[in-house]
Amino acid sequence: MSGNWSQYNASLLPVWTAPSFTPAAQARVAATALLFVFAAGSNLALLVSVCRSRRLASHLRPLILSLAAADLLMTFVVMPLDMVWNVTVQWYAGDVVCKLLCFLKLFAMQTSAFILVGISLDRHQAILRPLDTLTAPQRNRRRMLTAWSLSALIASPQLFIFHTVKAKSVDFTQCVTHGSFSERWHETAYNMFHFVTLYVIPLLVMSCCYTCILIEINRQLHNSNKGDSLRRSGTDMIPKARMKTLKMTLIIVLSFVVCWTPYYLLGIWYWFQPEMLTVTPEYVHHLLFVFGNLNSCCDPVIYGLYTPSFRSDLIRFCCCRHHKNTPRPQQPTRHT
Repeated sequence: MSGNWSQYNASLLPVWTAPSFTPAAQARVAATALLFVFAAGSNLALLVSVCRSRRLASHLRPLILSLAAADLLMTFVVMPLDMVWNVTVQWYAGDVVCKLLCFLKLFAMQTSAFILVGISLDRHQAILRPLDTLTAPQRNRRRMLTAWSLSALIASPQLFIFHTVKAKSVDFTQCVTHGSFSERWHETAYNMFHFVTLYVIPLLVMSCCYTCILIEINRQLHNSNKGDSLRRSGTDMIPKARMKTLKMTLIIVLSFVVCWTPYYLLGIWYWFQPEMLTVTPEYVHHLLFVFGNLNSCCDPVIYGLYTPSFRSDLIRFCCCRHHKNTPRPQQPTRHT
């Protein structure tokens, strides 16, 4: 999957012209640079905060660490690659780097999706099977290992299908898949496979998990209305903590869906009708990809809204001189 269809596969159109660094592309680079600065700083702060925090439940730690690491991979691979590629227009880094960076780009995007699936499965387990929390740390570590490994496996074909191609009539070299597929529908099938693994399957799994969770919450609320024994038990602090974490993870998942859905829908249109590049404004393609990258900025913000300790760490990091001797506030609850 490519982030700039007009630049990477423009040769598929009837009349090919060498792309240029247009005003729309310049705006894309400027917007991506701003997102890069914010995403890098916030996700690095989140990574440090989670590593140092002792209030975060042990079974949540590998999930949040993996999420921050995946966002950092998106930040330091996808965003710089997209910016430099739009500025240079053509490819100057050679065939090996072409293959490697295209692999890392898809690997980063795939990992982000699979980690959200793992987080959804953890919340499903926590709400529907709360007694299994003792095995949750080991289970979540296995899930995250599976997410990273499976992402690398799915992205590995990028190492073979992407290569540099030099135009015959002009001095122009590009990193593309041109010539790797004998038929046009082969490439469409390949892109559709990644659309399914990047978006459709994660969306279905996450939707099923949270649907089951909402059904279970509704059932518990219905049962609790029959008597006040649960309210008087004094054990409702754990359900409240779980509900808080559930809300946080649900919003993280929704941000992924909202940010990436328009881009993937535009991609489907292109895969089946490459001529769409001539009927849709150029700025639409750029805008939707930048909007997708916004997802890497949303995760640490959402986590910070639900985690006072992270906000405290971030304030200390940004204003360390003014708050050098300020004691860290105590938090009455912890995520479970």
